Amino acid sequence: MQDLRLLAQAKRGQRGLENKSGLVGWDEVTQGTVLPSFEGDATNIANLKSEERAYSNFNSYTATVASWRVKKPVFNRDICIDCQNCWVWCPDSSILSRDKQMLGIDYDHCKGCEVCVEVCPTNPKSLLMFGEYTELEEALAQWPEKKKKEK
Repeated sequence: MQDLRLLAQAKRGQRGLENKSGLVGWDEVTQGTVLPSFEGDATNIANLKSEERAYSNFNSYTATVASWRVKKPVFNRDICIDCQNCWVWCPDSSILSRDKQMLGIDYDHCKGCEVCVEVCPTNPKSLLMFGEYTELEEALAQWPEKKKKEK
């Protein structure tokens, strides 16, 4: 069964995106604002493992943006053919895949853009959008049946 809280790494998504006055939404960040990825000197940062880097509070590695989402993609393992289209096209690297096998969705970083659903080639699609608060079991119970081609 898919774990809705599945994260790529344990340190990801630990806090909300915030500024000095508290949490901010995507529409509250001032246009043209520079959001530094790392705290302090970033010399040779590429040589450090992800978990060893000093990420800033605005970095998407440690900040969750899940509160921005209204709908979420739900993954049906029984239909997925592990084509990796969703992983390739996801603009937020929210598709979790290891060894060319789809594992789930990083909901802390998924913004609900539906790109993964659009590029899914299966019939029915192995990824579908549901309301943010729809439980996994409820979503899977609503999955459509395979459509037969008309002659």
